[in-house]
Amino acid sequence: MLTRRGWDAIVSIVSAVIAIALVFLFPPANTARTVIALGAIGLFVLGYALIGRDAIEPPRAAWRYPAFLSVAAIATGIGAGAAPFMAMLQTLAYPLMWVIGDSRRRGIGGSAVIAASVFVGASFGYGPSLDSLLAGGTTAVFSLSFAIAIGLWIARIAEYGEERERLLAELTAAQSEVEALSRERGASAERERLARDIHDTLAQTLAGLVIFAERAGRQSRDGQTDAAAATIATVEQVARDALAESRALVARTAAVPSEPAFGAAVERLVARFREHGTTRIALDAEGVKGDLDRETQVVLLRCLQEALSNVTKHAAAANVAVRVEGGADGSAALVVSDDGRGFDPSQPSTGFGLEGMSGRVALAGGTLDVSSVVGRGTTVTVRLPGTDRHGADASAGAVALGPAASTDVTVPKGAPA
Repeated sequence: MLTRRGWDAIVSIVSAVIAIALVFLFPPANTARTVIALGAIGLFVLGYALIGRDAIEPPRAAWRYPAFLSVAAIATGIGAGAAPFMAMLQTLAYPLMWVIGDSRRRGIGGSAVIAASVFVGASFGYGPSLDSLLAGGTTAVFSLSFAIAIGLWIARIAEYGEERERLLAELTAAQSEVEALSRERGASAERERLARDIHDTLAQTLAGLVIFAERAGRQSRDGQTDAAAATIATVEQVARDALAESRALVARTAAVPSEPAFGAAVERLVARFREHGTTRIALDAEGVKGDLDRETQVVLLRCLQEALSNVTKHAAAANVAVRVEGGADGSAALVVSDDGRGFDPSQPSTGFGLEGMSGRVALAGGTLDVSSVVGRGTTVTVRLPGTDRHGADASAGAVALGPAASTDVTVPKGAPA
């Protein structure tokens, strides 16, 4: 769409060309008609300058369209009556009707008025006759048809451009909304991850410290000084572990705070449960054949920690078997089985432990399956895919828990896992 300055240039140039051609190339029959034709051009230009120009761009006053249409119709009619060549003034009148009218209905109506004015002027300017009526009608019909066709085509292009602009604005707004939602989702995921890490590390360790402190107090009151001293030493060690875990949680640089080797970390975790629990735990970590990435190590260790915590606290199991496997392709599996009391997996869990374990495994691209029979123990299966298998299933394993319906507190008696 042309601006006011663009139309100013077009109206000025075309009007000047018509006037020059009228005087030097297609002069009317006499001087009077020349003066009238030049006056019609001047009237048209004056009407544009005083009325039509300010209606080129929004906002448009309602009166400007009919006012300019009247001036343009009079100018073109008088011009066509004074000199046949003045029908060229339609080349300015028609497009301005569409621009100022700003609608199909007004564009077509204004074009019809201009065409009728040209017909009247051309037909009666040299006296009514069959030839003049035929010439005027032919000129009006063809010019009107051409104006309407071009007007509708240009209007369609303009509407298409406006529609694209609207869709682009909606797309930009939608992209901004998606970016905002993505940032919000990322922040939410980070909060969930931090909550799981705190639950799996600091919360359980601090709960274990409370248990050890209570045990040391009872032993001291009962006069068991040696046992109390040993428990206090354990409290000191667990507190150091908690400090290291908190630093690792902040730094997020190691799977286990004080153990760079994954196998040693597993053995240390199992040894802690052996030392402070009554359940016999058998560990088989010979199946780790490849180097596991840090995320896989974290998932396996936290799942093992949660599993042993639930077994010790809820399962009342006499024996637990732990098996850790890792393939050369980066896949991993963890197996922990117990012979405890079991539970009904169909019952909803109210705690955070099993839910947190499931979420952690899912984020790593793995799966968690819980299988348990009341009175016959529990099995939970964790599968972690390899990093170089392009989505293929990793080797499977099983992680056993105590009754997961009670995973709200997953700190075992005597174990700060």
